[in-house]
Amino acid sequence: MSARTAFRTVSLALAAATLALTAAQGAQAATRTAPAGAVAPAAGTAGATASDENPFRHIDLEGLKAEKRLMYPAGHPVAFWSLVLDDERVSRTYKGGRFFVYAPATGEFGWMLDTDIATRTVKDPHQVVIADLDFLNSHPRVEVRYGNPDQPKKARVVARTTIWMH
Repeated sequence: MSARTAFRTVSLALAAATLALTAAQGAQAATRTAPAGAVAPAAGTAGATASDENPFRHIDLEGLKAEKRLMYPAGHPVAFWSLVLDDERVSRTYKGGRFFVYAPATGEFGWMLDTDIATRTVKDPHQVVIADLDFLNSHPRVEVRYGNPDQPKKARVVARTTIWMH
């Protein structure tokens, strides 16, 4: 594992922990300051503070779509933007491999979120959830590949992102 990949994994874990702590503190503060008889916020709204602006809007997507999702660390909702496979790619049949995020120019691997855990590979197309904007922004082309991650050049390209330099 490269130092860059390790740094991204640790950064994700710290960010998730920070979001969970912030959401938990906000929920506790709301509970302490809410007037008697006040109605609690609807499920899925407290702590869900991701920007409504799509952070992937400047990236050309092929086979992927941006989606706003919710994660519930420590039981508190946290909203975030991610890239997922489009409906056509999800409906295809895949056998004998794993999905992984790969930058062909550098040979580096990105990560995906499997529920709320950063992972290098996933088995099911529905599990392809890319939230690593730093990785995407630091590589002009990133691909979602399917096959053997130990032989990434032989794996099939399922989807890709491209950042066009101006």
